[in-house]
Amino acid sequence: MKIDILTLFPETVDAVLHESILGRAAKKGLVDIRCIQIRDYTDNKQNQVDDYPYGGGWGCVMMAQPLKACLDAAIAAAPEGLRRRVIYLSPQGQPYTQETAKRLSRGYDHLVLVCGHYEGVDERFIEACVDEEISLGDFVLTGGEIAAMAVADSVCRLVPGVLSDEECYTGESHWDGLLEYPQYTRPEVWEGRAVPEVLLRGDHEKVGRWRRRQQLERTRDRRPDMFEKLSFTDKDDLKLYEEVKSGRDRLKLTAPVTMRPATEADLPELLRIAGEASAWLKKQRVDQWQDGYPAERHFRFDLERGECFAVLHGEELAGFFVLSTREEPGYAAISDGKWTADMPYCVLHRLAVAEKYRGSGLADKLMQLVERQAGAYGLRCVRTDTHKKNKPMQRLLRDNGWRYRGNVTVRVGEGHDPARQGYEKILKK
Repeated sequence: MKIDILTLFPETVDAVLHESILGRAAKKGLVDIRCIQIRDYTDNKQNQVDDYPYGGGWGCVMMAQPLKACLDAAIAAAPEGLRRRVIYLSPQGQPYTQETAKRLSRGYDHLVLVCGHYEGVDERFIEACVDEEISLGDFVLTGGEIAAMAVADSVCRLVPGVLSDEECYTGESHWDGLLEYPQYTRPEVWEGRAVPEVLLRGDHEKVGRWRRRQQLERTRDRRPDMFEKLSFTDKDDLKLYEEVKSGRDRLKLTAPVTMRPATEADLPELLRIAGEASAWLKKQRVDQWQDGYPAERHFRFDLERGECFAVLHGEELAGFFVLSTREEPGYAAISDGKWTADMPYCVLHRLAVAEKYRGSGLADKLMQLVERQAGAYGLRCVRTDTHKKNKPMQRLLRDNGWRYRGNVTVRVGEGHDPARQGYEKILKK
């Protein structure tokens, strides 16, 4: 791939495009990027490249002569027989996309990128010499250099051999109409935020499915215009797409998510939210909350001890959680595993978000608030248990860095499932 950039600032552009990956590619001969000074091709002693526009107006316009002479020199210096494309970087051009980068990298061997300045260039040069105009977006820059560097970079990285493997770009945002999945590296826990559990287990099939879902969900939430254009022939992708699409109309968080101790005045809303969650779980054939929960007596018990916390979206009560530091005989017994360490802990007893917030991301915010409150208690260990069939809760816990520790034998209250899954999170000091 040969790229010539016609510019008034060749040193600046050249310095950027000959560093890092593109610099190494140039040394290997995979790409040839050259910046050409337009001023060297003027036909006046002052090296003037611009003049006042006919008809009046603000500023100056780049003249056609230096641009055409510079372009002719670039073409003359290039090998014969190259598939060539002359591109003017302009806010009036077609928006640049990954598809454009693919087209340019596959369809041409020689790109000539023309960088305008001042109030633009003489229209006659565009009419006579330019094959297409490209814009980075609906905004205006002081010159075309930044846009030219973006185009050159995005095209060259698609040239075979520039990146170590094709997957380096086929899995990225926009390659197949999707945004990229989130990435994580060491440490495993940073400022209380943990790497999703699925990425730590070494199950490549599950990792692949998690990443694909993340791509779909991110595209749905951040770029609904792209999401609506998606189509799939692969059965697994199509199934996953339909699952994600079914939640596209879910409420989006538009205000800060905060917490405060719940009060007596919150009881009606707390009961309503708990009732919605209980009904939804029963539809999934999960008896998560036993011993007659939810009932007013349970909430009054938690309120009296200051263990119930209201979660607010803006001013609206959108969820709650119950976090306790009191000792519960028998709670910590695990029949087929063990807790991380014998340390003081608090227990996440119950949590729920209002039905309209299901799928909005509020539950993840709630889990962060749980950790914050545990820290306020001066504790680093939080434990909970959940019904073995409650897959949504297990996924929420794992996605937020909680670890499965075995089955908890619960001896609190009446009618509890004797073997519930125990989860634990050790918070950062």
